[in-house]
Amino acid sequence: MKRNTLITKDIVPTLRRHRIITGLGFFNIWVGMAVIIATFQIGANGIESMTLWQLAGAIFVANVLIAIVASLTGDIGIEHGLSFAAYLRAPFGTVGVHIPSLIRGIVACIWFGIQTYLGATAINYIVADLTGFDSWFVWYVVFAAVQIANTAIGIKAIDRFAVIAAPSIILISIWIFVKISSIATEEGLNIFTYEGSTAETTWLLIMAANMGFWSLLAVDIPNITRYVKAPVNERNWFRRNKNNYIPHLLALPTVQTFIGIIGAVSFLATGNWNPIEVVQQIATGWVMVMILLLVILAQWSTNTASNLIPASLTFVNAGARIHLSYTWGVILAGIIGTLFQPWIILEQLFRFLGYSGAIMSAVAGVIICDYYILRKRRLHVKDLYRQEGQFTFNRGVNVAGMLAWLISSVLAIVFIDYMYFVGFPLSAIIYYVLMKQWYLKKFPQQEIESNYSDEYLGTSANRDWEIAR
Repeated sequence: MKRNTLITKDIVPTLRRHRIITGLGFFNIWVGMAVIIATFQIGANGIESMTLWQLAGAIFVANVLIAIVASLTGDIGIEHGLSFAAYLRAPFGTVGVHIPSLIRGIVACIWFGIQTYLGATAINYIVADLTGFDSWFVWYVVFAAVQIANTAIGIKAIDRFAVIAAPSIILISIWIFVKISSIATEEGLNIFTYEGSTAETTWLLIMAANMGFWSLLAVDIPNITRYVKAPVNERNWFRRNKNNYIPHLLALPTVQTFIGIIGAVSFLATGNWNPIEVVQQIATGWVMVMILLLVILAQWSTNTASNLIPASLTFVNAGARIHLSYTWGVILAGIIGTLFQPWIILEQLFRFLGYSGAIMSAVAGVIICDYYILRKRRLHVKDLYRQEGQFTFNRGVNVAGMLAWLISSVLAIVFIDYMYFVGFPLSAIIYYVLMKQWYLKKFPQQEIESNYSDEYLGTSANRDWEIAR
């Protein structure tokens, strides 16, 4: 009998007993993911053209919108227990899925490398100052290995780590803000009345940049929400997803806005957008230890949940034929992220963010249209794991999904400054038209043909999707 290469234990739907993350736990994980050093630079880029309040508004609104998108895609994990790559077989096909999912996986690897490099340089700065030992690459290897080991243990370890990381990150970030604000005051600068003197960066550009920043995690958040607790037999979307959307809307906009403000104030006061570097230059003793703790916790908590897990699961999905395990997927993610030399990519960070954000904004549009508009949250989950099921489409490729994604990605890159406002709606519209007018007639989907029968619901119909291996 021919072996099914679409199934491994790490990409089958999670069962109810595997969902261990509470709403508070998911909030803690989001706080850890939301503190990214690169966000300081977004704040610095905008402050020269606007007031601090305008900058905060742009960042906040952008992240509310992204939190809404992430909450919507998060229901895929809540309802069906599916990972990002496993669900993507529906709009892209069992073979076509590998192109967008592996692109997301590679980008996650690169982000892992960038975050690890930033953490390693901070560790090296402090260790060199205290001991004289100076080698950022040694600390890069050590820091990477620790993060990989923690992620490989599984979601329980990540959940427990977030309990420590989240409150520590919040408290230390507040301390840094107070410190940077005092420097601004000493320079005779009132940060609350400052008005930017240039017009190079508009409010809408800052919004678009922030949305592109988080477009990747907004599409693959089912990798985490598949482990989040949810009530069964609950048809109301808001009640079923309370542990999903509340953490999204509370953590992401508030934390991201605060981090952007810190970066803006740091730039105004010192000319350096990175407040960690600024504080390191004036800090001694236990203060340096606090800074080191923030850097380690922020990069570590971000990398485990938003980079290593997504990358690993996309590799597991692509490597099901050779039984690639989750652990080896995590290790592979760390290796690939290092081979891309993130210390070089960091010099072109915003170009990297723009291209990856444009591509993933188009994926988001396809997912939202497919899951909510076409299938109305129903899904023939078992066929996702069948080599001759409805998701094989044309030799494993859903041409409608691929065309919608590729066309929208190209146009989003052409209009790179507003990539999310182009890629997301355009891909949804193109996908809907192609599916309704063409592809569904060639390849009928049972959940749609059944007039959206409840037999294709998961959690809200008290159903676990058990896939025979």
